[in-house]
Amino acid sequence: MANDEPPSSNSDTSKSWFYKLLPRRSNPLLAREEISEVLASCRQRGLLGVEEYAMLQGVLEVAETKVREIMVPRSQMVVLEQDAEPADILKTIVDSAHSRFPVIGEDRDEVVGTLLAKDLLRFFAEGGQGAAWKIDELLRPAVFIPESKRLDTLLGEFRESHNHMAIVVDEYGGIAGLATIEDVLEQIVGDIDDEHDPEEAAFIQPQDDGRFIVRALTRVEDFNEHFAVELDDEEYDTIGGLVIHELGRLPRRGERLEFGGFRFKVLRADRRRVDTIEVVPVGEED
Repeated sequence: MANDEPPSSNSDTSKSWFYKLLPRRSNPLLAREEISEVLASCRQRGLLGVEEYAMLQGVLEVAETKVREIMVPRSQMVVLEQDAEPADILKTIVDSAHSRFPVIGEDRDEVVGTLLAKDLLRFFAEGGQGAAWKIDELLRPAVFIPESKRLDTLLGEFRESHNHMAIVVDEYGGIAGLATIEDVLEQIVGDIDDEHDPEEAAFIQPQDDGRFIVRALTRVEDFNEHFAVELDDEEYDTIGGLVIHELGRLPRRGERLEFGGFRFKVLRADRRRVDTIEVVPVGEED
């Protein structure tokens, strides 16, 4: 058996921070905590960039995250009905811009298969239409997984089976939602935006109750002009950067802090960036 100790050397290479990433304990949870601490130390010393650190932390955390935490809930699933007309199916596909769809029977608890948009496109390209329409002939078997499955296990199954979507079932066998390979990868690399994502909303959106929804990319000088204040914009260009600086780290969703005459609450964030912040001027009602 290979020795766990680093090779003897007078150089500093054997004592580099990379070697410290290797787990030495038999307890895998303890080893993971140690690796996380080493990564945090490397980030503080400038050995890792913000995105590198966030992705490495994401790799560690994906092994502890369950499917139920990242799945698209049942109520938000875009589905196709088995007996729907071709025109209705095409409209749903075009409007949603997805590439894979669960096909249901009488209700959402009866998933009879999965339809790929490319299979339907090929069907019409080859002249299929009218009476020849049989959606059952285009369906692929649906993959069902428990909501307690770990993401690292699911990612491995996606890779081996070449499936990119799975139907999530609860402990009673009912449909709880669905998960895609993109949902899993976003836990590591952050949000994956594409050309079909909705356009960005206004940078500062006033709400009826005195709150403001502010995008993290809002420039500090624009924020200052909007609220007639003078937050420091010498070192940080955006409100998101200023919040990270005040907190001293990348915040998580729901975290709150107060400075500069405002209360800030992080509404949306991932392991790489802050996306949306709730802002309330001090003295205003929450």
